[in-house]
Amino acid sequence: MEEQQNLVELDVQGIEPGEPEVTPWQAARQALAEAAQVVIPALILALIVHLFLAQATVVFGQSMEPNLHPHQRLIVDKISYRLHAPQRNDIVVIRLPDMDELLVKRIVALPGELVEIRSGIIYVNGEAVAEPFPHDMTPYDMKPLILGPLSYFVLGDNRSNSNDSRAFGPVTLDEILGRVWLRYWPLDELARF
Repeated sequence: MEEQQNLVELDVQGIEPGEPEVTPWQAARQALAEAAQVVIPALILALIVHLFLAQATVVFGQSMEPNLHPHQRLIVDKISYRLHAPQRNDIVVIRLPDMDELLVKRIVALPGELVEIRSGIIYVNGEAVAEPFPHDMTPYDMKPLILGPLSYFVLGDNRSNSNDSRAFGPVTLDEILGRVWLRYWPLDELARF
């Protein structure tokens, strides 16, 4: 009977004998410490992903129409070019030192190649380049140019309305932030590149 009375008293108090009472301040501090164990590693992981693996960006301007439109959101793969060189027709994001915004362009010529444009057609090493994607065919010409090591010639798909290598010259590998991997917004235009 006495044992049952002790159990009842413990239920009423909610504290087992010998366990110290926790103050609200201590409980809040404990909850904060537990949250920090989850939040801090998550923030570090997000920072590592952003710096080294992938990054979100937005399309500004009309230079990549009809394939990309203003305000579409993209995921940029920042690691694949550490494993292999950029390829012709890759859509890339470029960070030029004298420009505030990132540029989205398509690689049309690779290091060491001779590139020229005749009547809107791109020639690399004297051969017309296949461009199996919709793009502006406005006739224009560009004199032959030999690309240096680690240099890439980039154009927008909307060639009559694009600030690209015709204006600022070839870009170097270290100016290429990464390859466009995914268009994720708007959702009805979700596409992998």
